[in-house]
Parts: sequence; structure tokens; C-alpha cells
Amino acid sequence: MSIDSLQYEKKLIEIIKLSPTLVEVFELSRKLNLEQHYIGAGCIAQTVWNYLIGNPFGYGIEDIDIVYFDTDLTYEKEERIIKSGKEVFCKLPIKVDIKNQARVHLWYKDKFGIDLKPYSSLEEAIDSWPTTSTSLGVRLDQNGEWKVYSPYGLEDLFQLKIMANKKLITQDIYKNKYEKWKRKWPELDIIPW
Repeated sequence: MSIDSLQYEKKLIEIIKLSPTLVEVFELSRKLNLEQHYIGAGCIAQTVWNYLIGNPFGYGIEDIDIVYFDTDLTYEKEERIIKSGKEVFCKLPIKVDIKNQARVHLWYKDKFGIDLKPYSSLEEAIDSWPTTSTSLGVRLDQNGEWKVYSPYGLEDLFQLKIMANKKLITQDIYKNKYEKWKRKWPELDIIPW
């Protein structure tokens, strides 16, 4: 039986609301006053995996990613937002990583060895994230509305299926993620490269 995308989104939000840490992050993230942002990638996917498998919500989650898009590409502007985030999230039991996706092309080659064209939007950045189930962003708008962006849908996520999104990731990076996740969540159905 197939569940449509709206039902998956509804279930995703229900699961997020069960995680006290994520609820706090979503509430506090609104204090950053970012016009457009998402909380995404591993922290959301891993929360869903933990719920489905029966682990504690925070199991295996190393950090929480908040991404935004600002055409002011100065390091100083991003650093001010990161500093503000450190103050806003200082009482959380987990590290919060804040990144301007409009600046990723400036450092990506040095870190991963791959030339990257500048992203034109926050959604384009999420489109290139490493796996189909972690290419995912969620936000709680100032008016209390939930927004989910999942370019490859949520079916893989809810079926515990991990598949490489080959838009940007290399085989070696995927293999490292594969091995780390398989150790932490042996229940995952990780599709080799």
C-alpha cells in the first residue's frame, strides 16, 4: 500500500513534534530571523529512523543542521549569524551547525575536492545533498506553519532505504556515510553505490 506525499509529510511533522530537542530547535530557530531557512539532512532523517526502529530520539545524531540562503557572501555576515545561533542554542545538548548555502561554492573544493557552481536557491542546495532520504529540509515559519522540502519524496526515508543522490556526492564520501550509518542503524536498507 502506497502512502501519498501529504500523508508522509504529516507523519514526518508528527515525529518531529515527539522529539523535545527538535521541537526546541524549531522554536528557537525562528529567533534567528532568517528569511528562508530549513533544518535538515541527517538530524531529521535520523530522528525518523530512530522513531521507526525504536531507538531514543537523539540516538546517533551528532549535530543539527540549519541552512539558509543569503546573497551577502561575506564571511563576516555568515559569522554574525553563526554567533547569534550559538547564543540562541547555547542550552541545547547537541551542536547546531548553521551554514549559508549561497557560500558553499567558496569552500567546497578545499574540503571535498570538487568544484561547485554557486547555488541559485536554498532548494537547489538541498537537491544536491548526499542521499535521497537526507535531501530534506523542514521549517516552522513565523506564523506557525510547517514547510517540508523533499525533492526526492519521503518514501525512502520511511522505508529506511538509503540511496546515493549522485548529483554531487562521490563514491568514497557515500561509502564513508554508508559504513557509519550501517554501524549505528543496522536496520537500514543501504543501497551500495
